[in-house]
Amino acid sequence: MSPNVDHYNRRITYLRVSVTDRCNLRCIYCTPVNDLKLLDHANILSYEEILKVIQVATELGMKKVRLTGGEPLIRKNFVHLVASVCRIPRIEDISVSTNGVLLKKMARPLFEAGIRRINVSLDTLNPRKYAMVTGRDCFDDVWEGLEVAEAVGFSPIKLNVVAMRGINDDELFQFADLSVQKPYHIRFIEYMPIARGGNWRPQKYISSDEIKSKLNTFGSLHKIPRSIHAGPARRYRFKSARGEIGFISALSHHFCPSCNRLRLTADGKLRPCLLADDEIDIKTPLRNGCSQEDLKRLLSKAIAEKPREHHAEFLKRGQCLRPMVAIGG
Repeated sequence: MSPNVDHYNRRITYLRVSVTDRCNLRCIYCTPVNDLKLLDHANILSYEEILKVIQVATELGMKKVRLTGGEPLIRKNFVHLVASVCRIPRIEDISVSTNGVLLKKMARPLFEAGIRRINVSLDTLNPRKYAMVTGRDCFDDVWEGLEVAEAVGFSPIKLNVVAMRGINDDELFQFADLSVQKPYHIRFIEYMPIARGGNWRPQKYISSDEIKSKLNTFGSLHKIPRSIHAGPARRYRFKSARGEIGFISALSHHFCPSCNRLRLTADGKLRPCLLADDEIDIKTPLRNGCSQEDLKRLLSKAIAEKPREHHAEFLKRGQCLRPMVAIGG
């Protein structure tokens, strides 16, 4: 069996790397209500350690890397890390996930470092509502950052929208129209039960099927075929739209059978599944001077331990207790 194929014949080619658990926002679905414990700098992986893991991952067949946080743009010298990752052979796709608050000043340096694809979290187009969801009055900063990113040449620019009933489900048509007017890829993400002590409430959940049904009254959605590095989104486009619409349906339509990713948390844990708290410590071996072969064995162990599927809907079994900010978006 190929070293990056798991027990369920899934080829694992995608590594998501969180570079920090710190964030300049306090989004209601990401950060716990109480008890937010941040890591000391000494307890997060150094850039050298991150690069070592990514290098070994590519030797096992990883071809796609996403750098996330927390908010990655707030970590010092992040652009230096980006440039270093972009120089690693065999990586075919590298991107960054950000909340966009610092994008206005960081877009050009990121582009010059080698990034071409970017994901921006933006759950509402209403500035007042944005402040309620994120805890910060930064909507204008994010919008200006998107305009700069578009002008610099990022493509695609994806907007991640966590759909929440009673909060932003009244903006579906506005996001649909945005995909028509702008070359943005709107991604509606189902609201997931993540973190003990978090804000998750079942009554806020809205399925992708319900969203898609509502959007079909805005206009006919035409399916887009999956591309080689496609993520879990089911992709569509309105006629004559410059952008597209996607649905990430972690609860209503498990994409577990096609899951191709591992996650590396900021504190050095390999996480085979977002929605299960089984983790493999890679930081301790790294700091004890482990070899390249030792790292390969740890990554192979994480691939071998990927579960067949998550059990997030059964809250007493397999639920994710770590907050999203501590895992990596």
